[in-house]
Amino acid sequence: MTHLLEIRDLRVTMGPQPILQGVSLDVPAGGIVTVLGSNGVGKTTLMRAISGVYKVGGGEIRLDGTPITNLATHDIVRLGVCQAPEGRQIFSSMTVLENLRLGAGPRGGREYEQDLERMLALFPRLRERLSQKAGSLSGGEQQMLCVGRALMGRPRLLLMDEPSLGLAPKLVRQIFDLVAMIRETGTAILLVEQNAKAALRVADQAYVMESGRIVLQGPAAELAEDPRIRAAYLGGHVH
Repeated sequence: MTHLLEIRDLRVTMGPQPILQGVSLDVPAGGIVTVLGSNGVGKTTLMRAISGVYKVGGGEIRLDGTPITNLATHDIVRLGVCQAPEGRQIFSSMTVLENLRLGAGPRGGREYEQDLERMLALFPRLRERLSQKAGSLSGGEQQMLCVGRALMGRPRLLLMDEPSLGLAPKLVRQIFDLVAMIRETGTAILLVEQNAKAALRVADQAYVMESGRIVLQGPAAELAEDPRIRAAYLGGHVH
């Protein structure tokens, strides 16, 4: 199997505090991989290290065989890694269209128009709200805009950090249906998520993080049946 993203023995330290302590994982081309774990175990730090926001103190990150460890964020984006960050971080005083335009970077003309059309086909609700200020959207719509803006960068790998955070159950289902649809376009996804049940349903592979380390990994379907995962993350049962 071809791995689009390979992480080996990744270490990140903040001041005296080690946050990631030798994390290794793979994301296959076109696959969905989820990283589970409670708050504060280092999941967001992992995402920010991959996208070049945080400095890596040890280990290696490779994209398609090319080392990208500690490259500048804009160079990593140019290589095909885009992030839909935790908390959405959309520009609320700008319109929906302006937010999407930012995601496209320097591309313009026909290419941009095609990308925009593809995005609005994926998110019909955003089409109706193109001229609205992003801050006036509902939480679910803001999450769609956050993902849409990332996809406008034409990523080969999409990093999704807690996409279901703060959303009503019905919207959570919609967001995870969307994750499955994005995969159909050939984009690989690394998904950090506290909603283990939803994440394991959509992912191929899963990793469990505790205190900056991977403590468990395997096919998502197998981990969904693992008694340790059920007890810690699934309330003892999976629907």
